[in-house]
Amino acid sequence: MVGKRAVFFISDRTGITVETLGHSLLTQFDLDFEQRTLPFTDSIARACAVVQQINDTNRANSARSIVFSTIIDDEIRAVLHTADAVVFDFFATFIGPLEQELMVRSSHAIGRSHGMINSKLYDVRIDAMNYALHHDDGGNTHRYDQADIILVGVSRCGKTPTCIYLALQYGIYAANYPLTEEDLLGGRLPAPLRAHRRKLYALTIQAERLARIRSERRPNTRYASLRQCQYEVSRAKGLMERVKVPMSDTTTMSIEEIASTLVHERKLQRRLY
Repeated sequence: MVGKRAVFFISDRTGITVETLGHSLLTQFDLDFEQRTLPFTDSIARACAVVQQINDTNRANSARSIVFSTIIDDEIRAVLHTADAVVFDFFATFIGPLEQELMVRSSHAIGRSHGMINSKLYDVRIDAMNYALHHDDGGNTHRYDQADIILVGVSRCGKTPTCIYLALQYGIYAANYPLTEEDLLGGRLPAPLRAHRRKLYALTIQAERLARIRSERRPNTRYASLRQCQYEVSRAKGLMERVKVPMSDTTTMSIEEIASTLVHERKLQRRLY
């Protein structure tokens, strides 16, 4: 009996890049994969151990594994290719043609995409992350003038993870403000937001989805009830439409999609590339 197809994401650094590229390809197939990430494969010995793990997995699953790799070192890559697997070598695929087109040999430097190559950019990422954490859930509204964007919406509609993603991926200063029942009853923008209307962007969500999310955190409570969620979503949406704050429905959107939408629609300045 053939088991679940194993997929290995192999990198000589953190594995973030190879995971991102590999996942983008796998999402095109409606199949269930057994996924494993093997970071810091940066020596011949480790590469040999990885090959052994891949071959052992093949025998256990009675199926050949799929490998996505961003290994830079030629000798380590050669070892990896001895595995009984189909290997998608991203650097071999793209670096060679780029070298030919640019007529310059690549540096073959490990970890350039996610390492601390530029300390200034690293500091930008940390500063943006600190800003997001200190301005989460309306806890600190005194530095909203420094924000690139302020997300508003009911509790658990995706504001916090989106702000963190914007900070880490783009270096964008993002704050978020939760609309409480008092805010919704008042029928107008909360006082801390009024002076920053041009920075506001609302996130909304279908009530049924919101109820499921809230139930995972606080089951069998008024906060998580469908009726309460319907009330909050309806009032919040009406308020945002009335004060003309742009809005996106996050019900079926990933955090990455929400963030990309914000960057595109609000023309936010990316500080990280």
